[in-house]
Amino acid sequence: MRATVATANAASRTSLRPLTIVPAPRIRPPVIAEADDDWTVDERTDSPYVQDALAVDFSLRSDEDLFGEQPTRRDDLPDPRDWAAHIAQALVEVMAGARPAPQLLRWTTPEVYAVVARRAAVSARRGMPPTRRTVVRSLRVCEPADGVAEASAVVVDGGRVRALAMRLVGLDGRWRVEALQVG
Repeated sequence: MRATVATANAASRTSLRPLTIVPAPRIRPPVIAEADDDWTVDERTDSPYVQDALAVDFSLRSDEDLFGEQPTRRDDLPDPRDWAAHIAQALVEVMAGARPAPQLLRWTTPEVYAVVARRAAVSARRGMPPTRRTVVRSLRVCEPADGVAEASAVVVDGGRVRALAMRLVGLDGRWRVEALQVG
């Protein structure tokens, strides 16, 4: 038994090779310094890597233009009628206190969100839970420009009938409520 283990250990030692370290290939051409310290590229070596400059003029646009919200064309947006019906229902539920206001942050401008959140706070201060669900009864949508939709809705809030008007603007591939009027 011992002889078998010793033979196996000796065989494994002879099959191992020493580790060889190979230098990494150069992907940049060597740089040669001239007498006036002007650095130039040695053109004698052929490098497999070539990178050309991309001609982009950023002088005409600011960072907000490049990285801010981008307008979206109508063809790249969902149906404004369906979307307006859903957002109108969500808006009236928030204003009635049946839905939390932060759910609308992504879908409204900060100004519209402030108005809706203020109405929700007033509704919460009254302390009365909504007895009946606020419902959007009818909706009309028109599109005055590409990427812009204006919607008006008739809302039944308990025993009261109200009007809701909003302007939707296509930004970053989605509709966003830019203006809201509640009557």
